Amino acid sequence: QVQLAESGGDLVQPGGSLRLSCAASGIIFSVYTMGWYRQAPGKQRELVATLTRGGTTNYADSVKGRFTISRDNAKNTVYLQMNNLKPEDTAVYYCNARHPFNRDNYWGQGTQVTVSS
Repeated sequence: QVQLAESGGDLVQPGGSLRLSCAASGIIFSVYTMGWYRQAPGKQRELVATLTRGGTTNYADSVKGRFTISRDNAKNTVYLQMNNLKPEDTAVYYCNARHPFNRDNYWGQGTQVTVSS
């Protein structure tokens, strides 16, 4: 059974930082492209960042220079370091695991990030 367990969401002031974690089980983690997506109230889910098994990253323009995605294959965990947070970053953040060669695609339950003074 595949599980993606996010953690690290919190209430933070504008300009603050958070680090999200996603621990994966039930997959060969090192093979998968790992990603973070977010969904704000009333909006569609959108890509935040992805990281392939080869180390290639892709970021949404809105987070470039502020967010960093990384992975630890030994711990089956992907991280999202978020700096200089803005109110518009408020959303539920979801972890995603996508196999590069087949249709396997998994989601976590999400973790809430709220940026507010």
